[in-house]
Amino acid sequence: MTAPEVHRTVDAIWKIESPRLIGALVRIVRDVGVAEDLAHDALVAALEQWPAAGIPDNPGAWLTATAKHRAIDYFRRSKRIDAKHAELARDMNERPTVIADVLNASLDDQVGDDVLRLIFIACHPVLSAEARVALTLRLLGGLTTDEIARAFLVSEPTVAQRIVRAKKTLTKAQVPFEVPRGADLAARLSSVLEVIYLLFNEGYSASAGDDWMRPSLCEEALRLGRILAGLMSSEPEVHGLVALMEIQASRSRARTDATGNPILLLDQNRALWDRLLIRRGLLALERAERLGGTPGPYMVQASIAACHARALEAQDTDWPRIAALYARLAQLTPSPVVELNRAVAVSMAFGPEAALPLIDALTSEPALRDYHRLPSVRGDLLFKLGRIPEARAEFERAASMTHNARERDLLRSRARSCD
Repeated sequence: MTAPEVHRTVDAIWKIESPRLIGALVRIVRDVGVAEDLAHDALVAALEQWPAAGIPDNPGAWLTATAKHRAIDYFRRSKRIDAKHAELARDMNERPTVIADVLNASLDDQVGDDVLRLIFIACHPVLSAEARVALTLRLLGGLTTDEIARAFLVSEPTVAQRIVRAKKTLTKAQVPFEVPRGADLAARLSSVLEVIYLLFNEGYSASAGDDWMRPSLCEEALRLGRILAGLMSSEPEVHGLVALMEIQASRSRARTDATGNPILLLDQNRALWDRLLIRRGLLALERAERLGGTPGPYMVQASIAACHARALEAQDTDWPRIAALYARLAQLTPSPVVELNRAVAVSMAFGPEAALPLIDALTSEPALRDYHRLPSVRGDLLFKLGRIPEARAEFERAASMTHNARERDLLRSRARSCD
């Protein structure tokens, strides 16, 4: 195997193994930054040794063993060595293998718990949303700062600063390195789900740049969601989020044409929808429903997505049910964006004249002042009502507000169609 092939293999192994490795190290050293540094030391050692020695039969075990040695060295040179010695043994000279023995046991236990703990740490609400996303991609996705920067179209120093500040914030806030329990679990879980869905949405409909979608971000969010569902199998909302992402991801091939221009939902060729992802999503939704309780926002959104997935043709869509589900979602998580989506469903179910008053009521919402979808939806309703000059003005306004080049072209095209 050539050196470039080894490096590609190491990268793939790292993405799989790094969350488990960093999670275990965090539990031992109680510091996210130090744990990541130790794990990356093991990665550097692999990049140095594997091209010549070959890839080990069990690369994960190799990385773990190397990380153990790095952790032992860290404790020996750490200023906190006396505290660690007091915890492990009275006299290191008399028991030189104590640290190694403890690390051997600690790094090999609680693999699932370590990954789960790492998810909750990376997504802690004490951090800003941007910092949570960046730290999650770094610690759980195994992405470099350059890869994260390119994914979100920001500079690499900006991403690096977010990650550094996030680690310092976690240390300063003395965030416990454990999975919360009871009422704290529900509060923190909502933050975790929010970060994963923010990540998915940025991949599904890029907020800026030249591309309509960034599939790699969708894939990463799905991977994290599936991991979380495996670790927290009794939480309905976790399965609800996975169901929502699976079903939305199933449309990816149909959402753009050959040149990358967006194709709206009602115009998509549904034969291109991925039926395997749809089945996976519907099964995840069934699991969530079987767990009982009042459906949460992700389960309701997954139910909306399921209405689209079950309709083989656009005209078969159960729009009245979708409108009712959006009304329920508005009760669970009141927001202008949810009301905007509800208005779209109402227009499809009961006509544009029923939806326009709902849209007009949102034009004074501060949260939607710079949101391009509001004039876009209003323009569509006005066009259907025959108010063409007003529709053209709304499409032009929406085009001036979006930061995504593909979406801007689509909106300008809709404005031209009004001529």
